[in-house]
Amino acid sequence: MTDSSTVEECVEAIAAAGFDSRDDGSVDHAAHWLQRLGNNQHFLGDLMVRELQQRHCTASDGSAYGAQAIILSSARDGFFLRANIWPSKTDHAYRASGASSFVYELPHDHNFSFLTYGYFGPGYVSDYYEYDYENVAGFRGETAGLRFVERSALTQGKLMLYRAHLDVHSQLPPASMSVSLNVMGIDDAQGWHDQYGFDPSTDRITAILNPTSTETFLRVMVGLGSDEAMDLAASFGQHHPSDRLRLASFEARALLLDTAEKDALWREAEMSGSRMVAQEARLRRAELCGQGEWV
Repeated sequence: MTDSSTVEECVEAIAAAGFDSRDDGSVDHAAHWLQRLGNNQHFLGDLMVRELQQRHCTASDGSAYGAQAIILSSARDGFFLRANIWPSKTDHAYRASGASSFVYELPHDHNFSFLTYGYFGPGYVSDYYEYDYENVAGFRGETAGLRFVERSALTQGKLMLYRAHLDVHSQLPPASMSVSLNVMGIDDAQGWHDQYGFDPSTDRITAILNPTSTETFLRVMVGLGSDEAMDLAASFGQHHPSDRLRLASFEARALLLDTAEKDALWREAEMSGSRMVAQEARLRRAELCGQGEWV
């Protein structure tokens, strides 16, 4: 397909039908328009020129631009558009910031689905895996059940769908600077769905990667130390529907305790009724005893 589109045309066309990654027809429609946008080899360079020309005119930068991501549209109808810049190992951005700043060599899944298109350059390389999200509790050291699929590059013109809670990838830097375009799926509930880091060499979950603002508020609330705050944290630890927030309530309270009190609190967490919280509590108690992780 050689037809091209502007960002505005792409956004309006996808928005007209909405984006639902669970619907094959919706995905095909969005993919068609993302490819048309990708066929426009001038829009992104022109956009960058305009941005650089205008930056000196404003006192502060209120745009949605960062070191790697360029937000091309606002969120609407279940999606937004984004461009991502992927530096190679020889680029200054990589040398200055390091691999982790660009999520290289950090295997992870996503708690949302998105389409990606190789727009410029040879593309980053990924080792791809699949796993069964519903079969894991999400604690550190848990066996993930990763299944290796392939190693491949997001070459120019290649179009892929990353499926939430199924696809895992470990990205490697491209041979030279590359750019991808994305249709990013959005869901009001996605913040409550965990995103995990993995270690494929041991087939283990290493971390939850998407802490929420609620967890931060909880830690601040407990740190301020009112009786009401402590009572609410205790209630969250036993009854909140989110295992992640239940764990955060124990973590926040543990920060205020000595070693013996921490051990007692984590012993309580082991009896919380949540498999994830119980396993994390077991790890914390082992760490208190100096036995390290994943014993």
